[in-house]
Amino acid sequence: MVIHRDRSRREQLITAVTGGYGKIMRVARELIESAEESVDVLHSRAPGPGEQLEGFGWMENGLLQYARDTVPTRLLVSPELIEKSLLRRRPDRGGPAAVRVARLPPLEVLTTDGTAALVVAGSAAGRRASLIKAPEVLQVLHTLFESIWCSSVPVGERIAFGDRDRALLIRQILCALRAGVTDEVAARELTVSVRTYRRYVAEIMTLLGASSRFQAGVRAAELGLLPPTTGPGQGGDPGP
Repeated sequence: MVIHRDRSRREQLITAVTGGYGKIMRVARELIESAEESVDVLHSRAPGPGEQLEGFGWMENGLLQYARDTVPTRLLVSPELIEKSLLRRRPDRGGPAAVRVARLPPLEVLTTDGTAALVVAGSAAGRRASLIKAPEVLQVLHTLFESIWCSSVPVGERIAFGDRDRALLIRQILCALRAGVTDEVAARELTVSVRTYRRYVAEIMTLLGASSRFQAGVRAAELGLLPPTTGPGQGGDPGP
């Protein structure tokens, strides 16, 4: 009897949200509208077929518009979704949300008032969504969010390096700095003079607000400017 009662209680605290993405969005809206103390969103899961790109994201016509003006609202988003136009609108328009960028696991998590969370994740069986009210799970989600938030970067600090060719060159230089390649070798690989290479490095450090090359590399990683590959000639696609 006790085991059955405990199992029933757990099932009430963690319930599956079924009925498609429309139902998930309705549950999310209800949570946001009823929030009185806080709204925290972690959004990095790419949308599936038929889903809206903004999902739980921040947009003038997105879900966060339903948060009360007096409720602190925070959004953590991955660099990849920003590049896919998730946040093409300026973050100081359309709502009170504070927006930061960080490398994130592929999830959508909405937490309100520390008392409820809606978690959406992909699996081999497809998209799964759960409404969570279990205190121990909520505490884990809160700790995860806070730890990422503290090391994330405000979206307004993302760096624009100009046209596509220039952005590609700078990413290649960042990769060279991360790999510890000497100026002479990196310049030769990039077919520029050592003087030009060093001028670019100095300019990058200024743009990133870095006082050292190491700090520039750390800052670039925080901003999502460095691709996963390494080496001065493997800069990756700089995006639009």
